[in-house]
Amino acid sequence: MRNISDVIEAHLKQIILRNNQNIIEIKRSEIADQFECVPSQINYVINTRFTVERGYLVESKRGGGGYIRITRITNDDKTKLIDDIIAMIQPTVTQQAAIDILERMLEEDLITKREAKIMVSALTRDTLAFQLPVRDEIRARIMTAMLSSVKYEM
Repeated sequence: MRNISDVIEAHLKQIILRNNQNIIEIKRSEIADQFECVPSQINYVINTRFTVERGYLVESKRGGGGYIRITRITNDDKTKLIDDIIAMIQPTVTQQAAIDILERMLEEDLITKREAKIMVSALTRDTLAFQLPVRDEIRARIMTAMLSSVKYEM
């Protein structure tokens, strides 16, 4: 069974898909009312599921007429997208950011589900048994090598 965060994420992504401009504006309180949850739950979903690593920009305006604007970053040039991701993960990348990036690559059909699982297993803190910040530096180097391979296979 999916948790409320998964349901809210799926709902917001569905709205973005239906919108041809890849952008939506929502009111946190309205979404919270719709899902019968506290507004901080909406904040959690937006802060963890709609990140730059996952391909989204989030803007918010506080106050009575406030809104949250979520924009899906699109890039038709897949080679440039990979180059942008490589630049973003230098010189270090956390495990969560790496996983988010791989999820985005999966959504963009740059890698298969199987490839994503293999990559995640190579990038976890259990596999990279080093102390920080060395672990994040090594993860960035490994991920850069993987992304470069994907780029040249396109």
